[in-house]
Amino acid sequence: MRILKRSALTLLAVITTLALVVGGYVLYMQHQYYRIPDHQKLTIGNNQAATLTTGKVYTATTYNVGFGAYNHQFSFFMDAGELKSGTKTRGKYGTARSKAVVLTDTKGVERVMQAQQADFMLFQEIDTNSTRSKHVNQVRMVENKFHGYGHVFANNFHSAFLMWPLTDPHGSVQSGLLTLSRYHIGSATRRQYPVTNSFISKFTDLDRCFAVTTIPVTNGKQLLLINSHMSAYDKGGKMRKAQMKLLNAVIERAYLASNYVIVGGDYNHALGKDMLTHFASQEKVPDWVSVLDQSMVAKGFTMVKAQNRETVPTVRSTDLAYRSGVNYLTVCDGFLVSNNVTATATNINTDFDYADHNTVKLTFILK
Repeated sequence: MRILKRSALTLLAVITTLALVVGGYVLYMQHQYYRIPDHQKLTIGNNQAATLTTGKVYTATTYNVGFGAYNHQFSFFMDAGELKSGTKTRGKYGTARSKAVVLTDTKGVERVMQAQQADFMLFQEIDTNSTRSKHVNQVRMVENKFHGYGHVFANNFHSAFLMWPLTDPHGSVQSGLLTLSRYHIGSATRRQYPVTNSFISKFTDLDRCFAVTTIPVTNGKQLLLINSHMSAYDKGGKMRKAQMKLLNAVIERAYLASNYVIVGGDYNHALGKDMLTHFASQEKVPDWVSVLDQSMVAKGFTMVKAQNRETVPTVRSTDLAYRSGVNYLTVCDGFLVSNNVTATATNINTDFDYADHNTVKLTFILK
């Protein structure tokens, strides 16, 4: 009887301790949780003096660098999918495999960008101080590499220490959008996208934003160059519809004020219904993939379709390590331009060596 009583008390103590630990952790996450305010002014570093002119050819790139973790071996714990055979799949890791991997991938990104020699560079999911990227300051690395560019950073993801997966906790995150410019930036502002406030999702989907940089043109107008990263974990695309509504309102207002507008980034949509199942793979279309087509874009704007979009995708699925012909592929990165901008685009094939995305290069002229 005493043994049973002692065992019951021990079990009760264990359950109580676990409840206190879990409850304390939930309170910690809730206490650390906050949303960055809208219309936040951003700091412009190393601002350049040159000014844009009409009739001249310029280039811009967009590249989601995936916090330096996504070499071919990496899969991400939050991503799940299904093979056409019916086999369920789920990513494995919460953090990059090592600091060396993050450094190697970030330097690889730098080499890709050096080869493009773009006038403007837009980066998404680039970290400053995160557990997942072994606390490598990727933003500082890239800024230092391209010292002839002005730079603007907008914090997009910020989270308390996420203790999942238990075998490789994702940890705390400080990450965002980096914009580099060879031309003078007049102002820079962070705009907050609407995001879910559901209790669980708000700790995993994090903030989403776009960074608006205004760049003077010699004719007295401005180029609004927007760096955008929309929600990913949004089954059915409900939040992305709200995000697109806000983005459309901002860019349409700027265009009606006679400015030039270019939006580059990761839309987390298949850019056109034809891209939804275009690339051969052994996976079904993931739940997170919705379609963004021209009809959903503000009046006076064009979705620039890359000339080689049928042969070079811009994103791979991350519920599996990368194997050519196996992973789901689509085009979800690119540019929108106002009708007073003439533009063409090319998807740059990196074979997903340094990230789960390929970069996209825009060549444009301001009319």
